[in-house]
Amino acid sequence: MRKGIDRRTFLKSTAAAAAAAGGLLTGPVRGILHAAPQSGKVITMKYDCYIQASAAPAQLDNWYFDTVAERSGGRIKIEKYWASSLHKVGEHMQAVRDGLSELSLISYGYYPAQVPLSRGLEWYFMGCNHADTLLKVCQEMYDTYPPLKEEWEKRNGCKVLYFTNWDYCPLFSKKPLTQAAEIKGMRIRGYGIGAETVDRMGGRGMPIVAAETYQSLERGILDGVFAFCFVTAEKAKLYEQAPNIIEIGAGAHAPTTVVMGLNVWNSLPDDLKDIFKKTAEDVYKYKYLELYSKLLEESLDVMVKGGANFTKWSDEEIKKITNMVQPAQVNDWAEKVAKPAKYNGAEFLDKVRALIAKHEPQGQLKNPYEIYQAKYAKKS
Repeated sequence: MRKGIDRRTFLKSTAAAAAAAGGLLTGPVRGILHAAPQSGKVITMKYDCYIQASAAPAQLDNWYFDTVAERSGGRIKIEKYWASSLHKVGEHMQAVRDGLSELSLISYGYYPAQVPLSRGLEWYFMGCNHADTLLKVCQEMYDTYPPLKEEWEKRNGCKVLYFTNWDYCPLFSKKPLTQAAEIKGMRIRGYGIGAETVDRMGGRGMPIVAAETYQSLERGILDGVFAFCFVTAEKAKLYEQAPNIIEIGAGAHAPTTVVMGLNVWNSLPDDLKDIFKKTAEDVYKYKYLELYSKLLEESLDVMVKGGANFTKWSDEEIKKITNMVQPAQVNDWAEKVAKPAKYNGAEFLDKVRALIAKHEPQGQLKNPYEIYQAKYAKKS
């Protein structure tokens, strides 16, 4: 590489040159958008991601991409780059759009300007109490609400392969809490919409990155943690510093989206597209529920053995905290985010609510407190 040219500039210029060359490239070139390969050619793609390989969405993504590769008969090869080893947090969508990588996991809080409408899927206390319900709501919104699909494809050059999420986010607290009023003034970790939710609950939302959360609890910078995936919280051992794990009725946590560059998608032959589609259907039909049920129970077992206490607020207290957050929060999004971006936020939210009502009765994924009650409460 010539001196004075950074890696990204080099890759972009190489991709542009390859595109200009049309069909002259006969084999797969990594990081470059190339024409549809001939039957039997191996297509190598990079999955470029910011999360750790141990995270729940990462384990689902591993299954998905390994299954796609297997079903392709070796025609698709997917290289996985975890923990921002290829691009930094907040750079992945542009990397996919520009052809520097082919696949990624996109969490909306890192791309507020790029996906303002999708952020209308990212709320707490909306009555979406099962994480598998959130999965179905997001996918049906994408399939039936054209502005949402256009935001991903036309605005950002990304083809959505499937939606996933970060399971559940009970409140982790250093001290026991039984009432919504007790949150007032507490310094609670949250990020993006999570921090804003903490503020509405009466606490002080602290936007501390995940990797620094344990240490911040240990040093007394934080009194608790919210909007932190339950499985990831176990891996980070947050229960050691905040052993009171409280179900406060926030519901499913943080939708996120696995995407492919739209140009890459369009270059694939139909039979390979069908493999990606069929495997995504299997995520929704059984794999998400199967995998996340296992991961949640395993994490809960670790926390119980580590001395964590699991409780749930009364219906009255859950109603109080819900009214502190909603509908003011979603109404603010509709007015301050969706409207300036030329979207009809009220219409979008009406459809979201209707889909929650449609799918929630069939929700199956138990939250951590429900798993605890079923497995441990009868023994105590």
